[in-house]
Amino acid sequence: MAVHIRLSRNGAKKHPFYRIIVTDHRSPRGGRFLETIGTYDPLGDAKITVKSDRLTYWRSKGALPSATVERLLKRQAKAAAAAAAAAEPT
Repeated sequence: MAVHIRLSRNGAKKHPFYRIIVTDHRSPRGGRFLETIGTYDPLGDAKITVKSDRLTYWRSKGALPSATVERLLKRQAKAAAAAAAAAEPT
């Protein structure tokens, strides 16, 4: 079974909200999934939350993130690094 980490769309019309899920690659976008490991709210400040321990676990089991999820994770890591650098006393 090929496992992927991808987005599942929720929310209302013109107000999207996504869950970052782990699923079998054959399941449809809004279909069955194994676990929810985070959320992505593209409106406003584009807030991303991810359970990093579960992300690490699923990646160690061979789960492949979609291109969009990979891009979001890189963006989150970059923002976290910038916040850490800003909080660091000089």
